[in-house]
Amino acid sequence: MNRVVAWVLAVGGFVGLVASSVLTIEKIALLKDPFYVPTCSINPVLSCGSIMKTPQAELFGFPNPLLGIAGFAVVTTLGVLLLAGVALPPWIWIGLQVGATFGVLFVHWLIWQSLYEIGALCPYCMVVWAVTIPIFWYTTLRNIRPSFQYHSVVLILWYLVIAAGVLQAFWFYWSSLF
Repeated sequence: MNRVVAWVLAVGGFVGLVASSVLTIEKIALLKDPFYVPTCSINPVLSCGSIMKTPQAELFGFPNPLLGIAGFAVVTTLGVLLLAGVALPPWIWIGLQVGATFGVLFVHWLIWQSLYEIGALCPYCMVVWAVTIPIFWYTTLRNIRPSFQYHSVVLILWYLVIAAGVLQAFWFYWSSLF
């Protein structure tokens, strides 16, 4: 299990860091030019430009992706250290659990906001959602050490619930494509 956690942290953290960095670059471009169309604005539903202009995109007074840059940089570093065989002290695991719990709660609030308040999806944000969930899940499993063999089933079900929410929230759009 520890090897799985190390890979989830290293790869998930890196992917989240890249997505957060791209979101930050796109946000800066939008701040410079209010008519800029972000690369992730593809159609009326997949439209991160409209999301970036909402108060939810700056919940703490600055662009949310800056939290991702900081958080995912730490997660990536910890994952690489674990892959290198470094034993992390308990206080690091506690801090990672606190951060991952905050991250997964924040991401789920953002999912709700995207689906039911804003009415648009950001592809880069969805990448952040997709990596935050396993980072939280595997950090939690490592910390509570259950004898739970079907850990991936929980992730699959978790993703299916989110996918069902996306289908339900945007059914009007998806059904028009058929």
